[in-house]
Amino acid sequence: MKKLLVLLLTITTVLAVEAQIVTPQPSPSSKVEQKVGLTDVTLEYSRPNMRGRKIFGDLVPYGQVWRLGANQNTKITFSTDVKVGEKTLKAGTYAVYAIPNATAWDVIFYTDATNGGLPAKWDDAKVAAKVNAEIYPLPMNIETFTISFDDLTSNSGVLGIMWEQIYVGVKIDVPTDDMVLTSINNVMNATPTANDYFNAAVYYLQENKDIKQAKTWIDKAITMAGDKAPFWQLRQQSLIYAKAGDKAGAIAVAKKSLAASEEEGNADYVKLNKDSLKEWGAM
Repeated sequence: MKKLLVLLLTITTVLAVEAQIVTPQPSPSSKVEQKVGLTDVTLEYSRPNMRGRKIFGDLVPYGQVWRLGANQNTKITFSTDVKVGEKTLKAGTYAVYAIPNATAWDVIFYTDATNGGLPAKWDDAKVAAKVNAEIYPLPMNIETFTISFDDLTSNSGVLGIMWEQIYVGVKIDVPTDDMVLTSINNVMNATPTANDYFNAAVYYLQENKDIKQAKTWIDKAITMAGDKAPFWQLRQQSLIYAKAGDKAGAIAVAKKSLAASEEEGNADYVKLNKDSLKEWGAM
């Protein structure tokens, strides 16, 4: 009898646990991972909704430090050193706070990211960077608080903050150029492959560096590839020639790329090559 009672109690407990009501969080958590140049950036934050409320200057008071979301403090992690404003932030994790005002915000990167929201005691010594950011009005309401990575380039990105009818952006600079140039130098002093020459040449083209050096590298890449040089590499070679002022060479290579892309049935590259040939007066 005693064993039966224990069994019944156990079954009742299990059923009670299984019967618990599960509801969605009012401010669901979000994790965003973004590659900026060669830097891995991870953002973790919670996303409250407007729910008919007046947000800035009311729910979120002006002139006070805000956790930039809900629940736990917003956290951002960088895999390399970065630059925010005039400050260099070492690789690692930071809490991100803001002080909203009517015309601009102060966005703060705080070295202690273990707070449950705001620090129990604010410590100015833990402020790694503080950036004044202009407010841009939006033509519509953004119902759900949103942080995004915008305007991405090889060397920077913008941490974009949107809610209600405002957008605030904070530029983050990453050390891509230094990292790539170091890599190029190391590889070129070793045994570069055709792909190494190609990648170095295209980087120099895209980042407006020494175009003569880019031309030397792309020629080596194409020569090493021989008849196997694909149409997309020929396309880049034509662009480098054009930028270097060799229009005749650019046209000749673009025609090769056009023929190869037509043979492969790649409509995008067919159009790109035809557009360039028309721009250079060859069509």
